[in-house]
Amino acid sequence: MKAMTKLIPIICLFVIIGGSLFYSCSQEKKKETAIVLPLEAALSQAGENRVELEKVLHRYQSNPSDSLKYRAACFLIENMPSYTYYKGKLLEQYLTFFTLLQEARSKKVYPQAMVDSIRRMYGPFFLDSLQYCKDVLTVDSAYLCSNIDWAFKVWQDQPWGKNVFFADFCEYILPYRIGDEILSYWREDIYRKYNPLLDSLRASTVLDIEDPLVAARCLCDSLRKRSRFFTTTVPQGLPHVGPEIAQSVSGSCRELSDYVVYVCRALGIPCAIDFMPLHGGGNDGHQWVSFTDKYGTLYFQEYPDKIKEVRKDKMCGASKIKVYRNTFSLNRIMQAEMQRLDTTVVPFFRDPHIVDVTADYAKTYKKELEIPASMLYSGKPRSRIAYLCGSSRMDWEPVAWAEFDGKHLAFSDVQIEPVMRIATYERGRLRFWTDPFEMTVSGEFHVFTPSDSVQDVTLFAKYPLWQDEKYQKRMIGGVFEGSNDPDFRQKEVLFLIEKQPERLRTMAYSRSLTPFRYVRYIGPEKGHCNVAEIEFYEAGGLLPLSGRVIGTPGCYQQDGSHEYTNAFDGNTETSFDYTEPYGGWTGLDLGTSKVIDKIIYTPANRDNYVRSLDDYELSYCTKRGWRTLGQQTAMLDSLVYRGVPKGALLLLQNHTRGKQERILVYEEGKQVWK
Repeated sequence: MKAMTKLIPIICLFVIIGGSLFYSCSQEKKKETAIVLPLEAALSQAGENRVELEKVLHRYQSNPSDSLKYRAACFLIENMPSYTYYKGKLLEQYLTFFTLLQEARSKKVYPQAMVDSIRRMYGPFFLDSLQYCKDVLTVDSAYLCSNIDWAFKVWQDQPWGKNVFFADFCEYILPYRIGDEILSYWREDIYRKYNPLLDSLRASTVLDIEDPLVAARCLCDSLRKRSRFFTTTVPQGLPHVGPEIAQSVSGSCRELSDYVVYVCRALGIPCAIDFMPLHGGGNDGHQWVSFTDKYGTLYFQEYPDKIKEVRKDKMCGASKIKVYRNTFSLNRIMQAEMQRLDTTVVPFFRDPHIVDVTADYAKTYKKELEIPASMLYSGKPRSRIAYLCGSSRMDWEPVAWAEFDGKHLAFSDVQIEPVMRIATYERGRLRFWTDPFEMTVSGEFHVFTPSDSVQDVTLFAKYPLWQDEKYQKRMIGGVFEGSNDPDFRQKEVLFLIEKQPERLRTMAYSRSLTPFRYVRYIGPEKGHCNVAEIEFYEAGGLLPLSGRVIGTPGCYQQDGSHEYTNAFDGNTETSFDYTEPYGGWTGLDLGTSKVIDKIIYTPANRDNYVRSLDDYELSYCTKRGWRTLGQQTAMLDSLVYRGVPKGALLLLQNHTRGKQERILVYEEGKQVWK
């Protein structure tokens, strides 16, 4: 566990021992001291609950054989003050979302419909409406002792425990909580449910049963076979679900990561949650579970995927600015350095239970990213802390910090290429010190400063289509055919798709002048006949031809949601996804033979293309904020804006529907996403 151990601030180990000595000395000698160590600081904040925490200390202090448990108790208590949670009926009502997800899937009820239903039933969710609780004021001795005893049991009983250092045990097995979930007894129940999954490993004479990674892989391979439900659609603003997630096994990457952590820690397998605050090319963060083998090599799992070695995976090349690891211990070194520079810091870095692990996850990064003075706005900062911010729609979110005097500024361990911006935090808001910029692989800064010269831009989407790309590629080789036989025994090619579509509605002209009664689209090999919408037109026709929808029944989802009829329902959000990779088709019986002049087709998509009749607004980033270039109602599947400053960072918003939107630039006549 060397990799994880080296990431724990060295001070934490001294704090554990120092806290123990301080507590003992203060009890025996009652000496006053000018330095208040973390343990005494925590006890002083416990109020009436101090007696409960001291019971834990007394219990383990009284028996010399429990010296490690005493140090573990000190570790938990001294890091307890910044942990909080919420209680209340509204929270309980909203958390039913996760317990009902898998049941809802079997009944073909989609997550967004569930979120909307819960909101209608219980009203909007606000944390302010709940009871706010602090661990240091509420955790009792029985709960803490139970957690410590069970954590030690699995650490000492499992064969791989001998390769888990005490420091790693404290950070990655011992903690009684993950985030801000409601506290409950969870270790024994999860242990008894999942420990049998490792019986074959413990009995193995072939596998290295003393390697924690071998145990993690064995366990997670079993967990991957179990029913689960992943969705990015969950109620917003909720605290962590808690150990109940081990029952429901459903939710977003946060919930599924929590699930793996609860099970691993209950079985004595050290693991942590690593996360990027923001995707380099997206608006949201992402998290996963990390492990190390007994040699210190770092691995990760995005459940339900397999455990992979970080350095050998594309994760290293993924676009991101920073990666952090959640720790139970407070990063007192970071906290002290920031408080030395300013009494007010952004929320992300207040009470930081994190360590920076960017270097472990980045192939191309700057050990020191020095910002040229020429890029900085003039003026004098009111704060001595500058933040490196990433883009999230129209907002900029701090993801790293450094000391700043208005002239000299350098950030450590930053992955290059994502768009960034420098800001200070003054009077409760960000004050920017640079235009948005990116650093190229060659080490050059490219600054997005609006130019006095302008250009016309044509826009086809509001968000990167990388998730749609597989559907676009699945149309290459697809064929539109015409026939006068209902079974297409004799047929003629109307059009062959030779390149992937790049817009919502792609128009193609038929190569045949023969009239046909039956027309269809048949997907290419391995394409599952993926198509969202098809329209056939006669020469001079303003409206698409209508007819009886024909095709091959059956969809990959096996729930009727992606049948062949979707290609002619007039809705570009629905699509055909045939059961088999090849052989599926969808078409029309026109009733009588007609000459097809043109075809308009739409690939399966996530609804981020420009849609006709939706209202849009294009803005560009300036020194003083976002400036609008006006609103438009799309009349086609594209928008044209004139007089757009060259070199500017742009953002296209859809005011009619959806929430996904992403910054871009316009270069050489194309949208380039950033």
